[in-house]
Amino acid sequence: MKKKIILAVLIGMLCVPISLSAQKEPDDIALNNDAFQDAFYESLKQKGIENYDKAITALEKCQKLEPNNATVFFELGKNYLAQRDYKRAYDSFEQATKIDPKNKWFWVGMYDVCYETRDWPQAIIIVNKLVEFKKEYEEDLVSLYMNTQQFDKALELINKLNDNVGKSDLRDSYKNQILKQSKYQRSEKDNLIAQIDKNPKDEANYIALIYLYSESNQEEKAMEVAKKLEKEIPTSDWAQVSLFKFHLNNNDGEKAVKAMNVALASKKIDPKIKHRMLNEFLIFIKDTPQFDPDLDKAIAYFDNDKDVKVAKEIAKFYDEKKIWDKAIRYYEMHLKSNSDDVEAMLLLFNDYTEKQEFDVLAKKAEAAIELFPLQPQFYYFGGLANNQLKNFKKAKDLLEMGLDYLVNDVALEINFNIQLGEAYSGLGDAKKKESYFQKAERLLNKTKK
Repeated sequence: MKKKIILAVLIGMLCVPISLSAQKEPDDIALNNDAFQDAFYESLKQKGIENYDKAITALEKCQKLEPNNATVFFELGKNYLAQRDYKRAYDSFEQATKIDPKNKWFWVGMYDVCYETRDWPQAIIIVNKLVEFKKEYEEDLVSLYMNTQQFDKALELINKLNDNVGKSDLRDSYKNQILKQSKYQRSEKDNLIAQIDKNPKDEANYIALIYLYSESNQEEKAMEVAKKLEKEIPTSDWAQVSLFKFHLNNNDGEKAVKAMNVALASKKIDPKIKHRMLNEFLIFIKDTPQFDPDLDKAIAYFDNDKDVKVAKEIAKFYDEKKIWDKAIRYYEMHLKSNSDDVEAMLLLFNDYTEKQEFDVLAKKAEAAIELFPLQPQFYYFGGLANNQLKNFKKAKDLLEMGLDYLVNDVALEINFNIQLGEAYSGLGDAKKKESYFQKAERLLNKTKK
């Protein structure tokens, strides 16, 4: 009697996950006879104190008494697994399933071995069987498909689970990994279209589809989805993308600005869409100065954008249009927070030259030389500006210093010599003037050959 009480306590102490407790572990099955009971009790006792060899010896006695007892094979599997004897552990669990295939715990034992040995292909076979006992094992199946790079099966199962039990962070993470590969995006687009038709008030599906179209440069399709979203959920931030385009097409700048500001401020909207909106707005207002303050406000939304320097790109846009005033304005805006951008400085100095604002150019070139004393271009602009201001001595000094830093840039060397010729002309040194002009001409002729 005492022995049975102790046995019951030991069995009660076995760790069984709550989610799997619907079916009793084999330990709970009544024992058949005293000899079997004694040996089985001994195995549990020895396993409890981690003396697995003696536990196995006791179970082998049980096996002789009852060769077809599935519980004995299950317990053997547990002890072999504790010893990391994975082959014998798997074989023991497998034998238990052959005797009693309806006991979930025997299959769990095989899965445990597969998990320990990272045998994911075999684990998939086992877990597909476990799904018959408990649907929750489909979550394990998703991870196993990911581990074996069966992304098509993983994506199909993720979508099924999302539809049946709701989304999860882990599945969302897996799905994002899969959809980075363009070959899986087609099926996901079809899935999202079907989800939108099924539940037109679920904003998340529209957003995911817009993102996929955007990633694959299908901007027109992205806009179609945004327009459909606007119709179904007018309060959606994403709907403003569609409204913005609509207002631009209707030449209604004020309403377009309102829609744009909502969209740009939203954390839900993909940055690529925001950049596209800004570009479209820029084209719309290029000849309309009244919207310049709105453009400045829009640029502020991109202050933390590490990939694209928006103010600089807008300055380049105006450069191409030869709208020097606006190009200068946005280069200056960009340089306030990117003071080490040499390219932007040189583009700005070129625009000051085009505008013939030589006084400003001279001061900015000198400041740039202090920051970047090895950059010959800044000496060139300083020399050019001072020549135009008739500060010939200063121009000469800057240009001669800059030549010392000039390496393998024939075009710039030609311009240096021209400006030095101008400086010496202003200083009344006709001989050196002619010398530098001739040198510039020789270099120019070389580039034509």
